[in-house]
Amino acid sequence: MPAPNTRAYGQFCGLARALEIIGERWSLLIVRDLVLGPKRYDELQAGLPKIPPSILSSRLNELEATGVLRRRVRAELEAGLVYELTQYGSELDQVLLDLGLWGARSLHQPGPDDVFTLDSAILSLYTTFRGDVAEGVQINYEIRYDDRMIIHALVEDGAVKVGEGRFAGADLVVKVSNGAVMLDLMSGHVSAAEAVRSGKLSIEGDLADLDLLARLFHIPAAPEPPSGIVVR
Repeated sequence: MPAPNTRAYGQFCGLARALEIIGERWSLLIVRDLVLGPKRYDELQAGLPKIPPSILSSRLNELEATGVLRRRVRAELEAGLVYELTQYGSELDQVLLDLGLWGARSLHQPGPDDVFTLDSAILSLYTTFRGDVAEGVQINYEIRYDDRMIIHALVEDGAVKVGEGRFAGADLVVKVSNGAVMLDLMSGHVSAAEAVRSGKLSIEGDLADLDLLARLFHIPAAPEPPSGIVVR
């Protein structure tokens, strides 16, 4: 007789079942890191530096058992075993983007131990992209985070493609020395001109294109907390 599922909510409800599958600590972040493509175990571990190896292995096994991801051998890789989302798992991509945008509205300054990964940088642009603002727009951006991490965003008539690395001939190159300034810019807390004047960000190109970036990739304002409650 199978052991009872102690994590079950005891609810005949789609949302409850979804939480049973992906609601465990770290599970959604593993899915987030696989949305952009297959990864080896060590790549997943590098993107989630605070996850204990035993928990990572456990979550991978659980997500595989529920059909969210699968293991596959890629002969062209030295360590050929990778994890990738199934078709069922890949249907979470829009859910993740919507949830990420919702959470971004409550982001403040990063803590001293907070990490900002390449996948997070790429997905932050997909998350905040406004296709309605981008209609009829064609522009290419390159964003450098202290030159340790470089991404590019190609905007064309309501669509965006974001990837790793430099983009030759980018209309605007943004050099970021303080990642929080991008949050402030995209949430409208500072203008493009103020971001540049702060010294936390510099550009190669036209300031108007940085202003456009803030409108193309936008984080709506979060609701104000009730009076007397301080958000830290």
